[in-house]
Amino acid sequence: MAWFLVEITYVQEKLQEVRPRHREFLGALAAQGRVAVAGPLGDGTGGITLYQADDEAHLAETIAQDPYYLEGVIAERTIREFKPVIGAWVPDAS
Repeated sequence: MAWFLVEITYVQEKLQEVRPRHREFLGALAAQGRVAVAGPLGDGTGGITLYQADDEAHLAETIAQDPYYLEGVIAERTIREFKPVIGAWVPDAS
């Protein structure tokens, strides 16, 4: 499994209508252990989600089901693999 940091920029006009479905989608993934943390940026222009997936192809399949993607709320998206080494939820490597 790998971790991926996904940052999106919103299409503001569609955001409020779709947000409840998006949060339900992410909540289900969090319950499965596939989303570690997610939320909007402080300035309201976008959001960040930390996903766990088998690989980038698996992540692509997952985020293609996000209501934000399906309903055109994402103006821009970046995906970067993330390798956590320190943190309260990171397993001890020793």
